[in-house]
Amino acid sequence: MRVVISGGSGFVGSHLCEALLRRGDRVCCLDDFSSGRAANVGHLLHEPGFECVPCDVTARIRVTGNVDAVVHLASTASRCDCSRRSLQTLAVGSRGTENLLRLALRHQARFVLASAGEVYGDPEAHPQDEDCSGRVNPVGPRSVYGEAKRFAEALTMAYRRSEGADAGIVRIFNTYGPRMRSHDGRVVSTFIRQALDGEALTLFGDGSQTRGFCYVDDLVGGLLAMIDTHVAGPFDLGDPSERTVRELAALVLLITGSDRGLSFLPLPVDDPVCRRPVITRAREGLGWHPRTPLEAGLRRTVAWFAGRSDTSVRPQEHSPAGRSS
Repeated sequence: MRVVISGGSGFVGSHLCEALLRRGDRVCCLDDFSSGRAANVGHLLHEPGFECVPCDVTARIRVTGNVDAVVHLASTASRCDCSRRSLQTLAVGSRGTENLLRLALRHQARFVLASAGEVYGDPEAHPQDEDCSGRVNPVGPRSVYGEAKRFAEALTMAYRRSEGADAGIVRIFNTYGPRMRSHDGRVVSTFIRQALDGEALTLFGDGSQTRGFCYVDDLVGGLLAMIDTHVAGPFDLGDPSERTVRELAALVLLITGSDRGLSFLPLPVDDPVCRRPVITRAREGLGWHPRTPLEAGLRRTVAWFAGRSDTSVRPQEHSPAGRSS
């Protein structure tokens, strides 16, 4: 297969590029280099089946040759990025999604939208299965990312129903692993950076919020399964092993050997109290479930961060790498 991946230089995208190349597929990575790292795919540039095309998916997409699948991962994915790039986030979810759907439709290619658990907002139902409509504040400070994903889902299903597009949706929950940006505002990367820098770990509220943390290699397995099917979904992709944020902090302190402890800040507006996927449909429809225990995945992630020379350095706003999901 030849697979086009938007946001292919980002955290998840770069791991998906690697996995596709390992199994013998060809990859066309599209990226506008707004929020990732060039090094994420630098080692792939000499692979015969890999190409990286600078591209803003909200503008014209220039892809030559055949296309068998399109995976739309491009998006700002952290609270920091969304507040800084709010209009771009909405544009990628709307115009970007439609441009990539049209690309897939022209080539009669499979289209996979990477949506997110954020579409459930601060849900009243717990845990969240795919029938949960969520509790979303469309004008709140977290709304940009969630509404971009919700619109992208609606557009994807409209193209499937009205245009016959072979389109499907996955909803990605908290994912972590090597190549996360140290200052992306996500809880795992923030805790690891703070611990390695000798800082206290910052918790919002009392740390009782719950999440399921999925290792990136496991998530990529779900994306591969979705590429290889023709089902619509949506499918929740995440780890249903629920942990409190305070438990996560304690595990990071243990792994890093840090003794700086915890500090606490007020809980942000609209921050979900609990979020955990139900993966029954993913098990049945994709044959997928996560396999990596949290401690094992965190140890690999900490080792990657510890091996970097610039862990504590805040990246420039326009680093030469890709928009990541």
